Amino acid sequence: MDEELRFDGRVVVVTGAGGGLGRQYALMFGGRGAKVVVNDLGGDEKGSGSCSTAADNVVDEIRATGGQAVANYASVEEGALIIQAAVDNFGTVDVVINNAGILRDVSFHKMTDEDWTLLQRVHLNGTRAVTQAAWPILRDKGYGRIVMTTSAAAIYGNFGQANYAAAKLGILGLANALAEEGRSRNIQVNTIAPIAASRMTATAFPQEFLANLRAEAISPLVGWLAHENCSETKGLFEVGAGYIAKLRWERALGHAFGADRAFTLDDVARHWGRIVDFTDAEHPLGLNDSLEAVERALRA
Repeated sequence: MDEELRFDGRVVVVTGAGGGLGRQYALMFGGRGAKVVVNDLGGDEKGSGSCSTAADNVVDEIRATGGQAVANYASVEEGALIIQAAVDNFGTVDVVINNAGILRDVSFHKMTDEDWTLLQRVHLNGTRAVTQAAWPILRDKGYGRIVMTTSAAAIYGNFGQANYAAAKLGILGLANALAEEGRSRNIQVNTIAPIAASRMTATAFPQEFLANLRAEAISPLVGWLAHENCSETKGLFEVGAGYIAKLRWERALGHAFGADRAFTLDDVARHWGRIVDFTDAEHPLGLNDSLEAVERALRA
């Protein structure tokens, strides 16, 4: 029988861990030997209110099975306070799971400044704040595992979620940049796009569909991406209902007009079929691949 992958001696911070996916992550890490900071502001799914009960209950669950955990009630916008809780209680941080989030779904023409700004503050700015507070610790020790959370709504677009989609795709961009910055320091950064039943998705899908979307089907991927044996970084994964798949960028071969000649919108129209043809698509992995396409066009 294969040996169980464990997190003994590792300190894991999970944001939004008072319920749903975050709770399941915290229980998994706690059950596999990690020292867990269970962070949750305790507000509702729209970002209002606060309460310590949610985080406290998860800490009690972990401790009841012999695990080690502490609660933290700070907003992710105050990321330094969350990471400080890890340092104060356990001496360091090794893993950061950026999970906390809220929803304010509304069509774009009805969206208020608050609907937009609050989503950016919690999702994008909150993820940045928590991660940036942990970053110097991870760099100094030459080890770190960070898991970011995006959404299919951001990757593909979804009606009524312009604020959410913008913030969540921003998180993916942040993750990709940090994966490059962290390579030389053994800091791996990956992003998941989970689909699971929670209070945030309770009104988005039919109940019979949600019944198959267990939070327990997301945590195994999160655990693997957070483990020291995993070498993956800069990955994007869709996960839910027992399904896990990596996504990647795809680019058509396109058409090179030539950098030394002028061309018009009529030329673009005439070559549009080739510009959008994915028959012999490429799969760029980084900025160098993007520049290579331009250089190839210059040589054409």
